[in-house]
Amino acid sequence: MHHSFITPTFTARIFILTLQLLACVALKGEETNPQPKIKNVLFIISDDLRANTLGCYGDRFCKTPNIDKLARAGMLFERAYCQGTSCGPSRRSLMFSRYQGTSKVNMGQYFREQGWYTARVGKIYHMRVPGDIIAGTNGEDIASSWTERFNSPGLEAHTPGDYACLNLNVFTEALEARESTKMPNRMFVTVQYDGDGSDQPDFKSANKAIELLRKHREDPFFLAVGLVRPHYPMVAPREYFTPYPWQEMQLPSQQTGDLTDIPKAGQAKTISSTNPIGKHPDNQRRMWSGYYASVSFMDEQVGKIINELDALGLRDSTAIVFTSDHGYHLGDHQFWQKSNLHEQVLRVPLVMSVPGLPTGRSGAVVELVDIYPTVCELTGQRVPDEVQGTSLVPLLNKSSNQIKSGALSFHNGFSLRTPEWHYMRYTDGSRELYDMNADPGEFTNLAKTADATDRLQQLERVLQTRLSKAGIKAKIQNQKERKNRKSVQNPESNKK
Repeated sequence: MHHSFITPTFTARIFILTLQLLACVALKGEETNPQPKIKNVLFIISDDLRANTLGCYGDRFCKTPNIDKLARAGMLFERAYCQGTSCGPSRRSLMFSRYQGTSKVNMGQYFREQGWYTARVGKIYHMRVPGDIIAGTNGEDIASSWTERFNSPGLEAHTPGDYACLNLNVFTEALEARESTKMPNRMFVTVQYDGDGSDQPDFKSANKAIELLRKHREDPFFLAVGLVRPHYPMVAPREYFTPYPWQEMQLPSQQTGDLTDIPKAGQAKTISSTNPIGKHPDNQRRMWSGYYASVSFMDEQVGKIINELDALGLRDSTAIVFTSDHGYHLGDHQFWQKSNLHEQVLRVPLVMSVPGLPTGRSGAVVELVDIYPTVCELTGQRVPDEVQGTSLVPLLNKSSNQIKSGALSFHNGFSLRTPEWHYMRYTDGSRELYDMNADPGEFTNLAKTADATDRLQQLERVLQTRLSKAGIKAKIQNQKERKNRKSVQNPESNKK
C-alpha cells in the first residue's frame, strides 16, 4: 500500500508559512516605500479673498488655474471659516490658534524654536493696505515668529495708469488726488496699467519666496508668503483686466426688502443704499472686474512659487497650505467689504497639499485655528497645549469625515456655522438664523419665526458650550435689558 506523507496538518503548516512569507515581503515593500517625511511647510495666504471666486470653488468666469491645480493635487475644504472678520483679528487668531487674543507661542515661533528656518515674505500678521505696503513697513508683525522677514513695497493706488474711484465715479490718469491711505473711498479704487507686474507687491513677494526656496532647500523650513491681492486698491497690469470686461460681470442677486429681517447689528458698515456706489451699477460691475483681475494676478504668483518648489525637488517633502484671512462682500445683500458675520465674509478657501495623503474634497466644517495643530502633526511636532484648534489630519487621511460640530466667528457678537445651519447672536440680543441647505444665500432670517424656537435653543446650547470650551464669556443682553439699563443710566432720555 502506498502511504502519503502529505497530511492535512502538514498542508495547513505550509499554508501558514506561505502567508507569513508574503507578509514579510509586504512589510519589506512598505519599508522601501515609506510615506514621505514632511520636513517643510509652505504657507500661502491671500488677502480679502472670498472662496467662491476661485475656479475650484465653482466660479466659471474667474481664471485661477494655479490654485485650481493645487486643489486637484491636495484636499480642498469646502466649509472652512475664519474666526476674525477683518485682517488683524483673523491673522492673529490663525497664527496663535486661539479664537480670540494670543498665547505664549505663535506658529512661526514654534517652528523656529524647533530649529527650523522660518521666514515671512509680505503680509502675514496685519499690515495696513495700502499704508504699510507703500511705506514698506512691518505693520503688526511679531518679530519672534521669524528667522528672517521681508516686506514687499509698492505704489498701490499711486501706480501710474488708469485710475478709477468707482463709488465717486472718478476716472483719470492723473496722479494727483487719488484715494489712498486712511482715505474714506480707498476701498473702491482700481488701477489698470501697462506693465509686466514686476513693480507690484505680490510679484516681489513671489520672487523673494523663490529666492528663499533656492537658498534654504537643504534646511527644514516654514516659509510664510502673504499676498495682498485682491485687497483694495485692486491694482494689476492691463492684461489681467482684459478677460473681465465690466459689461459681462454679473452682480449678486438681490431680493426686495432683503435688509428688513437683518438686525442693525448684523449689517455691514458700507451698504449700497447709503454709499454712492449704489448709484452706479456699472461701476459695481467694474468692481467685480477689478476684483477678478486682482485674483488672477495673485493666482499667477502662487503658481510661480509652487512651480519653483517642484523644480527644486521639494514637493515630496513639503506640506502646502493655501488660504485667506476672510472673505469679502461685493454687493451681496447690498453689503461691501467685510467685518460682519455673513457667509461671504466668514467662508474662506482652504487647500492643503500633503505628500503621501489622499486628494479630494472635504465637506467637514473646519476653522483657520486648525492650521497650526495640523502642520504640527504633519511634521511630527508636538501640538502645544495652548492651541485651541483641532488637527485636520483625520480629514486629510480620510480616517474621519468630521472633527467638530461647527465653526465659531466673532464680530459684534458670535456666529456658529454648522453644516446645515448658520446662527448669529449679537451683543444687543438680536439674532439671525439661516437654513443653509434651503437658503445658501441667507435671504430669509428664521430667527423670529414661531417654528424656529427649538432650533434656536439647540444652537444656543451648542454655541455656549463651544464658547465655554474656548474660555470666552458671552456678554449678551437681550434688547429689553439693554433698553432698561440705558433708561436707568440716563433717566432724562425717557422724557425725549
